[in-house]
Amino acid sequence: MSSLPGTLIKTGEFQTHYIEQGAGEPVILVHGGGAGADGTSNWTGCLPFFAKRKRAIAVDLVGFGHSDAPDPAGFTYSQDARNAQLIAFIEALGLEKVSLVGNSMGGATSLGVAMQRPDLVENLVLMGSAGLPTPVSTSLGAILNYDFTVDGMRRIIAALANPHFHATEDQVRYRHELSVQPATRAAYAATMAWVREHGLEYRTEQIEQVKTRTLVVHGKDDQVVPVTQAYKFLELLENSSGYVIPNCRHWAMIEYPELFSAVTLDFLDGYRGDAASSGTPGR
Repeated sequence: MSSLPGTLIKTGEFQTHYIEQGAGEPVILVHGGGAGADGTSNWTGCLPFFAKRKRAIAVDLVGFGHSDAPDPAGFTYSQDARNAQLIAFIEALGLEKVSLVGNSMGGATSLGVAMQRPDLVENLVLMGSAGLPTPVSTSLGAILNYDFTVDGMRRIIAALANPHFHATEDQVRYRHELSVQPATRAAYAATMAWVREHGLEYRTEQIEQVKTRTLVVHGKDDQVVPVTQAYKFLELLENSSGYVIPNCRHWAMIEYPELFSAVTLDFLDGYRGDAASSGTPGR
């Protein structure tokens, strides 16, 4: 899988890897928690569309992709750790205000930053986002119980994408090879162990406190995070609007990169200044 040149930047006690394309207002794209996920494998299809209008930055969460993967013996792969990483990343880049676009675990991380540091977040896009209590389905089980084989990687991809999506051998190979790197493998096992024990949800009152302008995007047929979660986010997030994609599962940015990019960019560009003062909600 071809990739843009990457950069490492210090974020706390470890380094974070990212790729970027385009210029203008910064948009940070945050991948999900499936094995082999990173900024390249999750966002390559969207980056060219975003780059036409924004400075698009795809980041690798700690323990994923080419970011550092600290030894789990001395590092806890918790949601708090990912939230802290993303905050440190924004600050390390010297950005005062960004738009965050997060998928699944990346959505929970983006939401966590909006909770903790609303001053850093201009807009929030949650796509197939974690953050609410979610039952462990067969599809989610394929992610939590990944066995580090090529067939196991195919099972993850089948769980994440709709039946009409066909992953290339390059996609499968890229994600599998990333996942079996010794440090990354140990980090993934520790991450999933933490998720199994603690989940990826916030308290209702924590979500309700987020006032950031938000777009909730969800695949109608998502097998990992049910579409009902999208409606719950819309209920809890005061300044939110939604877009549900038919014949789409958990990977909207990979299944329908052009549509997802267009919907997201139109949302981001539809906002200039304080919506409350304009008298027009959602603009």
